[in-house]
Amino acid sequence: MVLGMSISLFTTIHVIISLVAIAAGLVVLIGMVGGKSLRGWTALFLVMTILTSVTGFMFPIRGFTPAIGVGVISLVILVIAVLARYVRNLAGAWRWIFVATVVAALWFNVFVLIVQAFEKISLFNPHAPQFGPPFPEPQNTQFAIAQGAALLILAVLGLIAVFSFRPAAGPGSVS
Repeated sequence: MVLGMSISLFTTIHVIISLVAIAAGLVVLIGMVGGKSLRGWTALFLVMTILTSVTGFMFPIRGFTPAIGVGVISLVILVIAVLARYVRNLAGAWRWIFVATVVAALWFNVFVLIVQAFEKISLFNPHAPQFGPPFPEPQNTQFAIAQGAALLILAVLGLIAVFSFRPAAGPGSVS
């Protein structure tokens, strides 16, 4: 039980939060590529991505895992994104710092989505990475290709956004 819910229900809620965060993040990134500051979508993305990490910590897991590491790094990145957007109002270097942190947080969400898809969806499961004995090296390159493609696409869009996203600085910036 987590927060009075079965693990199954809690997992479903966590997945829904994560998918909303990814969808909102993609809208925010496309907006930034188009030079637009979508304040409502940005707030939704940041809140849902923070909730994704926070709810991820609530699963009954013993010890440190890669998922916990990703959650910690994601939260640090999100603190910087919130600082850049809402405290520094995207002024000066905080604009590109904001873009970079949004793209990084979105990539972490997509990274985990791909991992979960390969682990949980039967269509992808035979192609999941297989580490350790009896596998001397990582197998099934489809997983690596999917992760590499996601990283490349988000990095290119992020780079474009760094140059095209130039909202007016300050609390009354354009939406």
